[in-house]
Parts: sequence; C-alpha cells; structure tokens
Amino acid sequence: MHKTALITGITGQDGAYLAEFLLRDGYEVHGIKRRSSLFNTDRIDHIYQDPHVKERKLFLHHGDLSDSMNVTSIIQECKPDEIYNLGAMSHVKVSFEVPEYTANTDGIGTLRILEAIRLLGLKDKTRFYQASTSELYGLVQEVPQTEKTPFYPRSPYAVAKLYAYWITVNYREAYGIHASNGILFNHESPIRGETFVSRKITRGLAKIVLGLQETLYMGNLSAKRDWGHAKDYIKAMHLILQQDKPDDYVIATGITTEVREFIKRSFANVGISVLFSGENENETGTVSDVNKEIFTAKVGKEYLNNFLTRLTENPVVVRVDKRYYRPTEVDLLLGDPSKARSILGWKPEYDLDGLIDDMITSDLILMKKEAYLRKGGYTILNYFE
Repeated sequence: MHKTALITGITGQDGAYLAEFLLRDGYEVHGIKRRSSLFNTDRIDHIYQDPHVKERKLFLHHGDLSDSMNVTSIIQECKPDEIYNLGAMSHVKVSFEVPEYTANTDGIGTLRILEAIRLLGLKDKTRFYQASTSELYGLVQEVPQTEKTPFYPRSPYAVAKLYAYWITVNYREAYGIHASNGILFNHESPIRGETFVSRKITRGLAKIVLGLQETLYMGNLSAKRDWGHAKDYIKAMHLILQQDKPDDYVIATGITTEVREFIKRSFANVGISVLFSGENENETGTVSDVNKEIFTAKVGKEYLNNFLTRLTENPVVVRVDKRYYRPTEVDLLLGDPSKARSILGWKPEYDLDGLIDDMITSDLILMKKEAYLRKGGYTILNYFE
C-alpha cells in the first residue's frame, strides 16, 4: 500500500524536488500552496496533474502556515504518513524587514502543524520532518558545526527557525511524535529562488555573457558557505523519516567556500577569468582573460564578439552594493555530516563544480530564450532584485 505525504512549501525549490522524488517512489503527494493572483506552480509544472484527471497522485491545497484552522483541516483531510515542513519565509536579509511575519510563519507555523498532529490523534501514524537551517549556528561557536554545536542565531529568520527546531524536539519528547530536524546547510539548484546568492550569481552571469546585463551587484563577498545540490539534500530528508527512531541530523558537504570563489568558479565555467581588487564596498571583479574555446562551447560562438567588444569598454563585471549587507553577518558556515553519512547512509552525488555547471547550463538556456525574444522585438522583464 502506498504512503501519503504532505509537503508545505511544495512550490519552492526543495518542495518541488521532493515531490518529484516521492511520486517516483510511489507516494500519493499533497502540497500546500499559498493563494496568488499569478500562477506560482512553475517548479512543479512538469509533475502537476489536471484536477479533472482520475487516479491522480498529486494534490494541491490552498493554505498558509499562519492559519491554524486551515493547516489542521488539510492534515485532517489527507491524514498523511509523512509531513515535510518546508514552507517558510526563507530569505535571511528580507527577514530583517518582516521579522513578525517571519516569526509567525517559520516559528509558530511549525507549532501549528505539530499541534494538529497531536489534536487529530495522528501521533502514532504521522512522521514529521522540520526543515531546520545552518543559519541557526550564526556566530559559530565551533568549526565545523555538528548536531551538538551550540546555536547562536543572527537574524529574525534564524531566531524563528530556532523556535521551530526546539518545539520539534519538545513534541518528540513530550508526546512521542516521530519528529525530526534536518539541519541543512546551503543547498542550491537551477530552480533556486532568483534572489538567493547562488542563483543570483549564475543567473546574472548568464545575462552578462549574453549582453542582457552589465554588472552583478553583490553583498559580502567574503562570507563562506557549505554549498550542496538540493537534489542530494531532499534525499536526506526522506531518509530521516524512514528511520525507526526520530533524531536530528546535519546535512552538509563538509567543504566551505567564499562567495567570491563561487563567483570566480562560475565565470571560469564559461571560460572567463575574473580578478578581484579593492576592499569592502569598493571591491570589484574584473575580467582578466577569456578562453574563447570554452566560451564558444558553453555559451555559443555568436555571443563571443559582442562580449569581447563590451570588455574593451567596461571589463568590470562584479561590484559590491552595501545595501545587500546584513545588519548582523554570518561569516562562516561549515557542516560536519558524519552522523548523516554513518546512520542514514547519505552521500551527496554533486560537488561544487558540478552544482555550478548544472545551474549555469540551465540559466544560459533560460536567458537565451529571453535574448531571442528581445531580438525579435518583444519586451522582456527586467527582474531587478
């Protein structure tokens, strides 16, 4: 008999990959999506099924983690074997601008789900996964960070997630719910949100080499992050809920890389060497060399001359805008995934260069479509972040 899963945040990066993974594994999948006047199901369009189709395996419900009755009603209706709480206001910088909303959604939203499981008498049936975050470590107390490392959150987002983490532990210990935290370090993909730093880099790079954008504006270039691929990380989520006993796990690669280095590797992927000079908000990234063979193979010969001409006029492709600095920075995150590897048997397939290549390949395809439309006389959107 198939299992039933409920995913909050199914229209996001992790939710989309997880839904696809679970459907392949024979699950019936239910997802919560927020009401919008625009279609917001792009990431799951390839697995989305017409509501009129019989014997569907994917069902979407309008809902919001800030609405207790709504959340409880959905859980009561689908009675899931597994709940993956991936929904959140997950942009760290923006959480400083909407701290109350972030606390209500990311913190109390988790409580609403756990309380619904308890009140509906599903504690022996339903297993619960909480998407925790490496941002919990904030001002890191040790390197690398493990499941035992003390937390020191440095943003409203991280503080809200801290509550979510501990309320998950509390409901596990107080009520015997199979509730676990996955402390996931940065995980990216071609469908990462466009304003998250990794996607901002690969998307901006694609627009620059195609002549659609002049400059990539960044914040703290010296921040170090442990980057992995979301396709690997959603497998860890599933493994966590297949364990006999609930527990908390760090999911990471064990390698940390500066944002500056991520940018250099991204440009190198298309044959462009970038040198950085200056300090703080005066730092710039300048093109020092172009490998024409790699550029032609990756981007296309038809774009090479225009890019080379642009460089004679302005070789600077990266600048710093201090508006992107956080009020309280997190300088270094580096996870130790030893527990996940030994107990879950989890091992990531992608390394950083593989992740970057996947993202750039996808964004080049996306932006070539935009370039084609503009050349044909159509108006394309700016999408200034």
